[in-house]
Amino acid sequence: MSVVHRLTAGWLVDHLSFINQCGYEVCDSFAHPRGVTCSTCVTSDEDSHSISTFAATPSSSNGPSYGPGDAIEAEGKRAKMRYVFREEFFDISKPHIAAAPEEQLCQGCPEVSLTEIKANSNREECQEGAKSDIGNSLATARKKRKRKCVFNQGELDALEYHSKVRKLIWEGTLHLVQEGLKSGFLRHTTAKLSCRKNNVPHHIVCGLAELCEMAKQFPAVNESDHQAVRVLEETSSADQDLLSCVMENGSNHLKIIVLMGQKYLVPPKSSFLLSDISCLQPLLNYKKKYDVIVIDPPWENKSVKRSNRYSHLSSWQIKQIPVPALAAPNCLVVMWVTNRQKHLRFVKDELYPHWSVKTLAEWHWVKITTAGEFVLPLDSLHKKPYEVLVLGRVQGDVKEALRKSEGVLPIPEHQLIVSIPCSLHSHKPPLAGLI
Repeated sequence: MSVVHRLTAGWLVDHLSFINQCGYEVCDSFAHPRGVTCSTCVTSDEDSHSISTFAATPSSSNGPSYGPGDAIEAEGKRAKMRYVFREEFFDISKPHIAAAPEEQLCQGCPEVSLTEIKANSNREECQEGAKSDIGNSLATARKKRKRKCVFNQGELDALEYHSKVRKLIWEGTLHLVQEGLKSGFLRHTTAKLSCRKNNVPHHIVCGLAELCEMAKQFPAVNESDHQAVRVLEETSSADQDLLSCVMENGSNHLKIIVLMGQKYLVPPKSSFLLSDISCLQPLLNYKKKYDVIVIDPPWENKSVKRSNRYSHLSSWQIKQIPVPALAAPNCLVVMWVTNRQKHLRFVKDELYPHWSVKTLAEWHWVKITTAGEFVLPLDSLHKKPYEVLVLGRVQGDVKEALRKSEGVLPIPEHQLIVSIPCSLHSHKPPLAGLI
């Protein structure tokens, strides 16, 4: 189970365990007689120095499973290769930015007013400004610090929202962390551990963005004459086939496909459409309705614009996602939203009504270290150790909704999902088992 502890406030979740329980296992057609097969990694064919997110470990078809780094002997028997997500991607042992002693989670939740939060944020920003101004002229440094300590309207809105949810997040996280420490899932930082940096791999190969860009170059899908779904075979299909329709793995074991020289693992009993958001016709042709739809759009923000890491979607583009056409009666819609209040208001006041979705609740994903500390100071101005989920339910045909509403569970207003985050960019925790 991905849920380690369940309390009134929410869940403590083991993201890594959830990934590894998805059945990433494939059968080998042979095993080396009297030989030893060591664990291997899935890497790019083009870059031998790249780091994969999965490691492969051999396991016997009848015997016990083996962990990463273990070896197995086989005498002509059919063996299975099991892939596990690399643990170092979740080895966040210390905060990205250390909080002041009085602001640490273990100290309890102090009552802090909105004015005090503003003052703390001012002090933090001025300190960061002073550090970055080393080597600049004194006049330039003063000008920069003065600008950094002035709040714009968006920051004021964010501070007001934070002041409302702060106590709920602090106290709920504290109770879940305490349970995690008692059970041993979380561990107190030792002196040796606190001195080292987070063990985050570098040069991670992830070509999904490039694949989606490549998908744009193929001809538009015609609704009438195009195959809606293609079953994944043992051997990979052509790139155009994989990028032009829904690919389905209906088997009980994973399938490995190669795209642009990289290997990708497709879990059992799953399907996917690798496409740009503007090319969703194959998904509509698939003619399946979904009970849960989770959306994590690339929201526009200043950091994305400056870094040019990926393309963002405008509010108008997000509204074009055909949620009503994909949703089953009483479908639960979950939207990941940044801490920018403009986006949160857009989802609740404009987007969900446009999709005929009724807002039910706001939840928060709280990111902690392996020692149970916030990865960022809770009262930091620009970066918070939490993200928002807005949950809503599709309001469709009344008779059909009533017919299928018997097994629908109510959604609580405020819940926390507390977990150690993955070091891969924007990698969200699992929601299976929670909703």
